[in-house]
Amino acid sequence: MTMDRRRRGVFRDVQAGRVPPPPAAVTLGRELIAVDPEAGTIEVAFEAGEQFLNPAGVVQGGFLAAMLDDTPGPALVATLEDGQFAPTLDLHVQFLRPAMPGRLIGRGRIVRRGAEVCFLAGELLGPSGKPVAVASATARIKTVSA
Repeated sequence: MTMDRRRRGVFRDVQAGRVPPPPAAVTLGRELIAVDPEAGTIEVAFEAGEQFLNPAGVVQGGFLAAMLDDTPGPALVATLEDGQFAPTLDLHVQFLRPAMPGRLIGRGRIVRRGAEVCFLAGELLGPSGKPVAVASATARIKTVSA
């Protein structure tokens, strides 16, 4: 992971320790493994604990959807300039198999980046290494007005 830690922006500020990570990322146990802003890719890990389980003993789908929202979104955010953010406009999740508790790996990428609208994709691998869910998303780049 080669990022200029002097550059600013939400993603870079969290990585440099200048600001705390978002509470949602903390709740999901998100850990950055690798990011390549030039390629528009990211790999993250999540810790799916007992508190994420449904009555059947597998990770509840809403948590998987949150993890998939917090995978390709940061791949885009890592490319933004200071004062920009990219809220998700649409998230489509497909559940492939039950997700067991433990470490889940998320891989995300920018599929197509426009001036404002971006298309993203992500996958979530379960502790066995098999995909448990995939997602496509649309995000819009916005600039914070002063």
